[in-house]
Amino acid sequence: MQTGSQPSVFPGMDALLPPQMAAKAEDLGVVKASMGWRNMSALSVMAGAFIALGAIFATTVTAGAADKLPFGVVKLLGGIVFCLGLILVVIAGAELFTGNNLIVMAWADRRIAVRQVARNWVIVYCGNFVGSIATALLMFFSKQYTFGGGAIGLNALNIAGSKCALEFLQALILGMMCNGLVCLAVWLCYSSRTNTDKILSILFPIAAFVAAGFEHCVANMYFIPFGLFIKAGAPASFWQAIHKSSSDFAGLTWGNFLWANLLPVTIGNIFGGAIMVGLVYWFVYIRKPRVSPFGTR
Repeated sequence: MQTGSQPSVFPGMDALLPPQMAAKAEDLGVVKASMGWRNMSALSVMAGAFIALGAIFATTVTAGAADKLPFGVVKLLGGIVFCLGLILVVIAGAELFTGNNLIVMAWADRRIAVRQVARNWVIVYCGNFVGSIATALLMFFSKQYTFGGGAIGLNALNIAGSKCALEFLQALILGMMCNGLVCLAVWLCYSSRTNTDKILSILFPIAAFVAAGFEHCVANMYFIPFGLFIKAGAPASFWQAIHKSSSDFAGLTWGNFLWANLLPVTIGNIFGGAIMVGLVYWFVYIRKPRVSPFGTR
C-alpha cells in the first residue's frame, strides 16, 4: 500500500496556474519587444490579415440574418466565427497590437524600456493596418460582397456605417471593454498546454466581445475600409440589388473612420488591455512587495 501524494499520470499536462502564467507573459513580452523589425513587421501584417479573415467570416455568416433571427443570436453567431482571427494569430503565430498590450508586464518589471514598448506597438500597429487594409482591398476586387444578391455587401456597409456613427467617448469605452476581453483570452492561452486548450480559451472571451458590440481597432481596420471601398466603387447593379444608394451611408467616410472610430477605439484598447489586464496581473503576481516594519505591502 502506497502512502503520500501520488505523481501525476501525465506530468506536465496540467494547465499553468496564474503565477506561472504571469511569468510566461513577462518572458514573452521580453521576446516580443526584442524581435527584429523585419520579422515583427511581417508577423504584424499577417495578424492584420488573420483578424480580417475572422471579420470576413463574421460578415458572411450574419449577412441577411437580421430579419430572420433575434438580434442576440445573430451577434453570437458573428462572435463565434470571428474567433477564427485570434485562433490564427495565437496558433499560427503573428503579432497583434491589441494582444501585445500585455508586454507592459515586462516593462513594469523593468525588463524592457519604454522605447521598446513604443517600438513594438508602433511597428505592430502599422503592420496590422497594412494587413487589414490589403485584405479589404482584395475582398473588394473579388466582388465577394455581391454574393447572396448583395446581402454580404449590405451587411458590410451597415457594420461600417454603425461603427462610424459612434460618439467619441462611447467608442473609447467600447474599446476598453473589447481589449479587456481580448487580453483575457490571450492570458488564458498562457495557461494552455495544447492547441485545443488555446481554442477553447479564445472562444468565449472573443465571442463575448463581438456579441456585446465592443470595438477592436484592428478588426475595424478591415470592417470600415471594406465598407468604404464598396461605397466608393461598387457598380450600379449592386446598389440596385440592395435597393440602396451610396448617399444612404453619408456618415461612412475616411475622416469618421480615422477620427471618430479608430482613434478613440485604439486609446480604449490600450487602456483595457495594458492597464485593466496587464498591469493588474503584474501588480498581483509579479510586483515585488515592499517590506516595512509593519509588514509586507
